[in-house]
Amino acid sequence: MILSKFIFPQNYNFKSKLLGIIDYSTATFNAIWIALVFLILKLFSLNLKVKIFIMITLCLPILIFSITGLNGENIINVLYYILKYLLKPKAYVFKKIKNHGL
Repeated sequence: MILSKFIFPQNYNFKSKLLGIIDYSTATFNAIWIALVFLILKLFSLNLKVKIFIMITLCLPILIFSITGLNGENIINVLYYILKYLLKPKAYVFKKIKNHGL
């Protein structure tokens, strides 16, 4: 049996992922978010069905977004860029001026 060696190119960016689909930092962020929502919901005396509904409503969209991602971008970086823009919004408008060489 002939085994061939696979050589990773030097410009290949290898990122270790949990179960091959989610970054460890994103999984940590999701776990902290879910635990925080769970602890806040535990403070209120609500019906179990209401707690489950609120938990799914607050946690599932973030979990799905972090798994599907935004062009392979980490969810923590996306939240950082959104927060950075909200704090200091800048709009760059460029006007192209044609020079006819007169």
